[in-house]
Amino acid sequence: MSEQSVSDQFNRFWMPFTSNRAFGQNPRLVERAEGVHYFKPDGSPVLDLVAGLWCCNAGHGHPRVVEAIQAQAAKMDYAPHFNFAHEAAFDLAEQLTAASPEGLDHVFFTNSGSESVDTALKIALAYQRERGKGTKTRLIGRERGYHGVGFGGISVGGIPYNRMQFSSALLPGVDHLPHTHLPEKNAFSRGQPAHGAELADELERIVTLHHADNIAAVIVEPVAGSAGVLVPPVGYLKRLREICDRHDILLIFDEVITAFGRLGAPFAAQAFDVKPDLITTAKGLTGGAVPMGAVFVADHVYNAFMDKPGSAIELFHGYTYSAHPLAVAACRATQEVYVEEGLYQRAAEMAPVFEDALHSMRDAPGVVDIRNYGMMGAVELRPDEGAPGARGMRMLQAAFEAGLMVRITGDTMAFSPPLTINTEQLEGATETLGELLDRI
Repeated sequence: MSEQSVSDQFNRFWMPFTSNRAFGQNPRLVERAEGVHYFKPDGSPVLDLVAGLWCCNAGHGHPRVVEAIQAQAAKMDYAPHFNFAHEAAFDLAEQLTAASPEGLDHVFFTNSGSESVDTALKIALAYQRERGKGTKTRLIGRERGYHGVGFGGISVGGIPYNRMQFSSALLPGVDHLPHTHLPEKNAFSRGQPAHGAELADELERIVTLHHADNIAAVIVEPVAGSAGVLVPPVGYLKRLREICDRHDILLIFDEVITAFGRLGAPFAAQAFDVKPDLITTAKGLTGGAVPMGAVFVADHVYNAFMDKPGSAIELFHGYTYSAHPLAVAACRATQEVYVEEGLYQRAAEMAPVFEDALHSMRDAPGVVDIRNYGMMGAVELRPDEGAPGARGMRMLQAAFEAGLMVRITGDTMAFSPPLTINTEQLEGATETLGELLDRI
């Protein structure tokens, strides 16, 4: 392939969250996937240590999921859900709510995590109006939080570069809690860090400033994934729940990453024993096989829209592809795989192995922190002087060349392998990464 044709090939697709110019000079390509591996165009395997992008919890190409998608494509390619429906969507909602926290018994289907977040925010605002509390419009996010790329999501999100180019158009009436990352106290914590629960009390300060009558909802990730796996301090989430209850504020958990086994339970809400009012999901919902998202809604929120006379539309919101038949088929099969193959229990059993494997890199050159919970983890590296992120990108490239796929956020390597990965694969991967750190 000529230099010009290579340049043309990588100019057409504007890649997301990627330096397109750098990628075109040194592309990292995969051609197929099976089990816990991707395969490069030359056929060499790449061990997937990030489940694609926090998605493929049951691994890649599970036959049951593939067959379900193929069968549905042959049976019905599309069904509208504005005043029509296909029955499988209702069956799926029942299947999903059987595993959700008690009382979150209703599902609004979307197509991605970003759409799930914007849907949850709209439901929260509409809910307050429905119950006669229309002044409750303010939304509270958190520093370093990631809630997708819709305007609602980046407004409540707290990652500066995700907001910077669009700052003139962010939602008004948004505040942010402080993040919970305290490396001076919690570095190299195994599981939940001991310090930082008191940071939830900042919500009380925001309530005092704006008054509870003006605050609709708080949204947080139980474990902040895209910011580098920031695990909540012991007691933090429970304290947030208590403050929200005290001031009649909805609590939204963004579980786009944590739901469906990542923490050894169907939902992080169950793993941490804290029940929110809404839960956003995507990614592991279908294992990444077909794009899909879902918002789980508490009974009291749903009933505020339904317990009234008349037959008018209750919520003026939705998507052309909500509960797309192929996504529904993929989701139903994926959820069956999680249960029948015991992947939630497997994640819980593998978590200590994963933890030990990650922390084996503690003494590697440049490692300044390691964090983990369940089957999520991060290894934070000391940045190059004057060039933040450069070391992380060198590790990304070196790992790929060595047959490992990792995720980089700045100078932090994030890990979320398929729940089907085994001990030998984990230990071999971290041994290789440790060797790479010796020379990066």
